[in-house]
Amino acid sequence: MSDIQLQPTDKKIIGELNVPGDKSISHRSVIFASLAEGTSKITNFLTGEDCLRTVQAFRDMGVEIEQDDGSLTIHGKGIAALQEPVVPINFGNSGTTARLMSGVLAGLSFFTTAFGDESLSKRPMDRVAVPLRKMGARISGRNKGGLLPLAFDGTSLQGYDHKLTVKSAQVKSALLLAGMLADGKTTVTEIGETRNHTEMLLPEFGVDVEVDGRTICITGNQQPTAADVKVPGDISSAAFFIVAAALLPGSDLVIKNVGLNNTRNGIVQTMQQMGADIRADVHTHIGKEPVGDVYIKGGSLKGIELGGQLIPNVIDEIPIIALAATQAEGTTIIKDAEELRFKETDRISAVADTLNTLGADVETTEDGLIIHGKGKLSGGVIHSYGDHRIGMMGAVASLVSEQAVTIQNKDCINISYPNFFEHLNQSLK
Repeated sequence: MSDIQLQPTDKKIIGELNVPGDKSISHRSVIFASLAEGTSKITNFLTGEDCLRTVQAFRDMGVEIEQDDGSLTIHGKGIAALQEPVVPINFGNSGTTARLMSGVLAGLSFFTTAFGDESLSKRPMDRVAVPLRKMGARISGRNKGGLLPLAFDGTSLQGYDHKLTVKSAQVKSALLLAGMLADGKTTVTEIGETRNHTEMLLPEFGVDVEVDGRTICITGNQQPTAADVKVPGDISSAAFFIVAAALLPGSDLVIKNVGLNNTRNGIVQTMQQMGADIRADVHTHIGKEPVGDVYIKGGSLKGIELGGQLIPNVIDEIPIIALAATQAEGTTIIKDAEELRFKETDRISAVADTLNTLGADVETTEDGLIIHGKGKLSGGVIHSYGDHRIGMMGAVASLVSEQAVTIQNKDCINISYPNFFEHLNQSLK
C-alpha cells in the first residue's frame, strides 16, 4: 500500500483537460472484439487495472491482443475458437469484468474457474448467477454460487424473458451477452433506465439488438464481426475535475472529448441543479455515443435533493457529489441509492466515514446520505478502502481543506485513472 499527503491550495483549476477513456466502453469493446471474427482496433482504451483484467481474461482463452499505450489490436477468431483457460481467471477488483464475463463464460463450451481480490470476493454475484441459471447455466461457488470464486461448467443456454429486480447495467449486459450465445430469443426488461453502452455498441460489431423502451431483445447464436472503436473520455473520471473546478473560485476548466451519453451525463444535470456554472456541448458522435466538451467555472453551490430515476445515471459520481454538497449552502439529501452498498466497498458508509473524518457533517440512511453543507473541512488521514472513487474524492477534498489530507492506499486510483495526480497537478494554476 502507498500513502500520499496533499496540502491545501490557493490555486485554481484552469485550462483544458482530456480525461482517460471511458471504463464501461473500454470493457465492452474488449469483450465484443475478442468474441468477434476479424481484427479490431480500439483507441483511447483505458489502461486502468480493471480494464486490463478483461484483456487478460481473453488472453487466457487464447485471443491475441496487442497493446500500444492506449491502443489495442485484437485478433478475434470467433466464439468457437476460444480455448479453455489452463489457470483460473483473475478478475482482480473489477466488478464489471466479473459480471459481464459471467454471461460469456456460462455459454461457452468448456469449464472455467474465476476469482477476485478480497474486495470483489465480498460483492454479490448471485444477481447474475441466478438469472443465468434460468437460461441453463451451470455456475457454482461460495455461498451457493453467490460469491467468488466461481466455476462455470460451460453449456448450451436457452433464451429467456428476464424481468430485472435491480437497476444494474452489469446484470443487463451479462444477460444480453448470454442471450447472444444462447438458442432462441432473450429479452431483458429493466425496472429503471441504466447505462446503455452494451445495446449501443453491439450493433457496431454486427449484432442485432432490439430496444423498445426499457425492454431489450437479442436473438441467440449471433457471431460478432470485427469493428474499430474510439473510446470517448470517461464522464465519471471527469466528474472529479468538474467538482474541483466548481469548488475553487476563479476556476475555468474545459474537459474535452468526453462521453455525454444521456444515461451517464447526470453529473452535469446535478451540478446545474446545485447552481454550478456548467454546460456540456455535444459536437460529434463516435458510433452512436454522443461526445463533446464540458465547461465549468468556480462559484457557489446550494443543497439539493437527489433521488429517483437520476440515481442510476450518477451512481459512480455520488462520492464526489457528496463532497460538493459539504461545501454547498444548505442540506443535500441523496436517496434511492442503496446500490452503493454493493460497490467496491459499501460506498454509503465509506463516503460518510471519509467526509466526517475530514470534518464534514454527514449522516447515513438505509439508501443514501444527508449532508449538512457549508462546513469547513479540517483535513486529516483517510483510507481509500481500496475504492478508486473514494481515493479521488479525498484528493479533491484536500483542495478545500484547512490542513493536509493524507490518503492511505492511493494506488487503487489506478483502477480507473492511472494519471489522476499528474492531471491534477497540471490543472492547478
